Amino acid sequence: MLDATLLPLRNERAVLRPLDGDDATAFARGTEDPLVRRYAHLPAPSYTPTSTAAMIRGEAREGLQRGDLAVLAIAEPSAGQFAGSLVIFDVTVDTGEIGFWIHPDQRGAGVAAAALDLGGQFAHRSGLRELTARTAVENIASQHILSTAGFVETSRAPGAAPSGEVIDLVHYVRRQSSRGR
Repeated sequence: MLDATLLPLRNERAVLRPLDGDDATAFARGTEDPLVRRYAHLPAPSYTPTSTAAMIRGEAREGLQRGDLAVLAIAEPSAGQFAGSLVIFDVTVDTGEIGFWIHPDQRGAGVAAAALDLGGQFAHRSGLRELTARTAVENIASQHILSTAGFVETSRAPGAAPSGEVIDLVHYVRRQSSRGR
């Protein structure tokens, strides 16, 4: 299970921390981005600052307390500005699946790969041995970021997109013994 006492984690490009109420507006605006809508696994069909604040106070906080779900903020390290979200879900005793999205204003600076590395550290220090990830075949940017962060492609197979549509997905794994710190 995930250990929330390990947070926040930081490196030179990103901070990984629990979401807080100040993130609600930026989170909601980020989910309006067409690429986030297309590729991110967002559980709600739309987000407003109010619905996001409720999610942060409810499901995000409760999942982190239980240790079976981490809906986290990716922040830029100097001012702590919200840069995106990283989620670890389907957590078992030693595995979990990771997903992420980056706010359009924060793309291109290496934030995603840095945040995935922090997510891997968080999972490893929490006792998870393996993280999986998946992305759409046409999402070349995420494939590159996952590879940069130490994830290895394991298969390609049809699966459900956030919209419910069945699409071709690329599946990845990162075994923590080789990358976790």
